[in-house]
Amino acid sequence: MELIDTHAHLYLPEFDEDRDAMIARAIAAGVNRFYLPNVDSRTVNNMVQLEAAYPQHCFAMMGVHPCSIKENWEEELAIAYDWLKRRRFAAVGEIGIDLYWDTTHVEAQKKAFLRQAEWSLEFGLPIVIHSRESTELLIDLLRELREPRLRGVFHCFGGTVAQAEAIIELGFLLGIGGVLTYKKAGLDAVLTQIGLEHLVLETDAPYLAPVPFRGKRNESAYVRIVAEKLAEVKQVALEDIARQTSENAIKLFGTKKTAAEPVK
Repeated sequence: MELIDTHAHLYLPEFDEDRDAMIARAIAAGVNRFYLPNVDSRTVNNMVQLEAAYPQHCFAMMGVHPCSIKENWEEELAIAYDWLKRRRFAAVGEIGIDLYWDTTHVEAQKKAFLRQAEWSLEFGLPIVIHSRESTELLIDLLRELREPRLRGVFHCFGGTVAQAEAIIELGFLLGIGGVLTYKKAGLDAVLTQIGLEHLVLETDAPYLAPVPFRGKRNESAYVRIVAEKLAEVKQVALEDIARQTSENAIKLFGTKKTAAEPVK
């Protein structure tokens, strides 16, 4: 049984003391692939170094997180684009719009998102979308683009059935993480109405740890807890969850053993 963590920031300082042991725990739990979304220019080197250390397990993405879209956003995007021209990545991400922490730069976030979405078409890559408090806005932006070649995943989905159906209609997957285990989130009721073929698993480690670790550091081994909860919600075997969500992830990101190859 193979599980895939489609969204984990394993290169961040929170793992500096036990990164190898943490990855070993995940592999022992059946989690064999870790997709690493970038944050901004400050995180690239640590991310690609981790990928180089675990080329069969770690797969780096390239993009600029919406919370890093500040006054110097054009400079940040230029650095990310230069990396995309240099070598192959698994996806353009983590990109999107965040209206939770700060709405000061929302117009710049929109521009940055649309420009990075264009890169995904240029380089033939999926996009990984951060949509905190902005799901409806991002759905509207994607509808306005009317670009059927765009594909990807709405990371950390926690919305309504109507939003899930709109995202699926656009050709995107839903990233399901620890929020599924939170009693007041209501995500379990939503997912009873959504087919497994539209879902991938994630942790967002070191953030959003599932119950019973809520409030503590998240790690990739805990994706198994999410899978177990999803199996309970969907009333199917854990093996079925693992098989379908892993197939979905591989179909989205590709089958290459390593993403670190020159762009042809």
